[in-house]
Amino acid sequence: MLHTAVETTPANTASPLESSPALQGERLSFTGTLASMTHRQAMDLAEQHGGVTTHSVSKQTSMLVVGEEGWPLEPDGNPSVKLREVTEWRQQGLDIKVVPESEWLHLLGLEERRRDVHRLLTPAMLSQSLNVSVGLIRHWERIGLIKPVKKVFRLPYFDFQEVACVRRLSELLQAGVSQHELEANLTRLQSMLPGTERSLAQLTLLARDHHVLIRDEAGILEPISGQRLFDFDPDSVAASLLPLPLGEGRGEGPKLLERSSSAQHTDWLERGSHLLEEARITDAVEAYRCALLSEPTNPETHFHLAEALYRSGNLAGAFERFHVAVELDQQYLEAWTQLGCVAAELGQTQSALDAFDIALQSHADYPDAHFHKAELLQRLNRSAEAVPHWQAYLAQDQRGPWADVARQRLEVAESLRDLKIPVTE
Repeated sequence: MLHTAVETTPANTASPLESSPALQGERLSFTGTLASMTHRQAMDLAEQHGGVTTHSVSKQTSMLVVGEEGWPLEPDGNPSVKLREVTEWRQQGLDIKVVPESEWLHLLGLEERRRDVHRLLTPAMLSQSLNVSVGLIRHWERIGLIKPVKKVFRLPYFDFQEVACVRRLSELLQAGVSQHELEANLTRLQSMLPGTERSLAQLTLLARDHHVLIRDEAGILEPISGQRLFDFDPDSVAASLLPLPLGEGRGEGPKLLERSSSAQHTDWLERGSHLLEEARITDAVEAYRCALLSEPTNPETHFHLAEALYRSGNLAGAFERFHVAVELDQQYLEAWTQLGCVAAELGQTQSALDAFDIALQSHADYPDAHFHKAELLQRLNRSAEAVPHWQAYLAQDQRGPWADVARQRLEVAESLRDLKIPVTE
């Protein structure tokens, strides 16, 4: 049975003001990364709606727009300089509005752009847009850091902004900003900008995940830093190479815990995920094979093994494992799409097109399948057939790198039509 979340648009959707520009008399500045456009585009848009924009803030600033792609945090974890300065002036009594990006877009009546801030993307689309691996996105979902807004069979769709915020916190932790400092700065951010409450809970989970310990042949390893730890009691944990979770108590250091047999499958999956992130591909393959020993008919494990085999250069092995995944679950959309991609690389063109079509029969709006099928048709010089798939992709995504490719392909096809050059059928 298909379960999806219904996206609704507020009934009081604003329309652009015609008699008087919406930002007439406003002096604006922008801080943080915008999720819907670049800062330059935002400044041009603000000026088209009657505002005056500046690169820096001053006591003459009347509105500060805060970007919603991740939180406006500096490399040291502190809130952005602009946000701190404006907050201080507001406390002194100056009337400066602090407006989240999505509210600013609503003010201008740009509801489509506003939806871009919270657009729903698949793991593959997020990987392209945020430059994080698909495996890491899936790992964040498994540990509860991010939650899908909707699922189509096994395929999750995530809120872009939520994942962008987790990525920003992860980057700061990896850069050496402590959990305590980030907690303090997120608390400060709450008083400056509503809507940051969930990030404190995410930070706790993320910091715990960053202190997961694993055992390998050389002893105990902290995977994020690569630091070796002393192992005074080697018999206190299982002899196999398993990820070992952090202790529950706040302030405790990493703690090694023995895993029960019922959790070994999950342990091996997590180890495989960590090893892939560390580019230890051969070891990751072995970890996933060990996971299959306890659950040989788990389609997701076959899927992960296929991805690891692909990264190792074993295309034939990856092709076979993706096949096993879809045999075990015939509506495994990501597996069908990856099967099509590998088949295309192996030169099995018709098998690839068939795989993409099967995915689209189950989920007609599946953007990844549209994108990859269009790319294959383009390589086969069947551009006219590719056009509706580029259009279908752009109906789901206007902002990511794949969207840029789709637009470029459509522009070329349009120019060929204008020049009356036949587009290859």
